Amino acid sequence: MRQPDIEIYLKDIERTVISQWLESVLGAPCNWQEKGRVSRCLCADIPVVWFEKAVGKWHSLLLESNNTPWQDDRQAAQAAAVYLQTNVRCAPGSWQEADGISDVDRWLQVSADGSIETLTWHTS
Repeated sequence: MRQPDIEIYLKDIERTVISQWLESVLGAPCNWQEKGRVSRCLCADIPVVWFEKAVGKWHSLLLESNNTPWQDDRQAAQAAAVYLQTNVRCAPGSWQEADGISDVDRWLQVSADGSIETLTWHTS
């Protein structure tokens, strides 16, 4: 099932590098508007939000659309990790408050080689 949006977390990556990746994948430029630690752009008609240091040193990349090349966060994380040659984190699936808190700290980490491990990541 396709997720309604995509959110992944990246560490030690500059927004300019993320722009290059998005432009190569989506085929359109990202013209960012900055406001504090949050930057927004519209890339190929997809609203994109970059939240610098959203969780410690990890930056959040949110694509607010289900019209992306990826079905879910995991696919996007794998594509980003391999292209950017860095670790990328994402939720293992869609989570809603009704799901409870038992899995709220369970995350996936994708390595630069595309391998995936499950980890506990306390984000709050």
